[in-house]
Amino acid sequence: MAYRDIDLGLLRTFSVVAETGSITRAAARLNLTQPAVSQQIGRLEDRLQKALFEPRQRPKTLTDEGELLHGYTKAMLRLHDEALTRLSRPEVSGRVVLGTPDLYAEFFLPDILADFGRAYPTVQIDLRCALSLPLLKDFEAGRIDLVMATQMPGNIEGRFIRSEPLHFVTGENSDAHKKTPLPLAMLPPGNLYRDHALQALESHGRPWRIACESESISGLLAAVQAGLAVTVLTEPAVGPGLRTCTGFDGMPELPSVDLVLYCDTDRQDSTSGHLADYLIKRLTWEN
Repeated sequence: MAYRDIDLGLLRTFSVVAETGSITRAAARLNLTQPAVSQQIGRLEDRLQKALFEPRQRPKTLTDEGELLHGYTKAMLRLHDEALTRLSRPEVSGRVVLGTPDLYAEFFLPDILADFGRAYPTVQIDLRCALSLPLLKDFEAGRIDLVMATQMPGNIEGRFIRSEPLHFVTGENSDAHKKTPLPLAMLPPGNLYRDHALQALESHGRPWRIACESESISGLLAAVQAGLAVTVLTEPAVGPGLRTCTGFDGMPELPSVDLVLYCDTDRQDSTSGHLADYLIKRLTWEN
């Protein structure tokens, strides 16, 4: 069998379609037309002589060969981007204060910050975890260089990274989602996840009560894993012991939220500017 080189551009497109489950959402993220995305997937399947997605499945579901390729693709793209960054990086040093809610710190940032640290070993990153509104106040006061958070209505506009679908989440062996009123584990008032959850339940006619309120994602997860409540999370945070609720569980669908980065656009060449660009690049391509 002859070896076939695979274009990294095709792999990037494949990875985004696999992660979003949709040609439409992938096209929006990649800034391409839907036909262009479909053509690139077709070219990749022709090159490999393998079907990568199950036919006529919505959302798009990977075949066994697609699952195998997706694992390799994420590793290859991560190595490619890290190598490119390290070979083309300017000499950067200094200290950056990065603020983010602990949900994003725990489930989005560890691998990215580790890779950035290897690429820029003389940069010190101080990570501060808090709710979005206090972080934005510190950003506007100049006490924080960057804030990665959810775009809140009425707040200043952040630099868009990607949309994150929200899901009601219950314990793997829990029946909390069957109870009436529905017990909820929620962040304090003023949080968009909470607002979307309550609005959806009200529209659905589903009675609810706040069973647990915590500023920490660890507190919410403890309540859910103990079978005491249901919470709202993004897909990357749905780990072992948890599962997303579906319409079969009597739960309404939730909208997406926008993940954004607040940064000073006048400091693009600064240390914080380099971290901002790195975060946006990595979070644009990865889940």
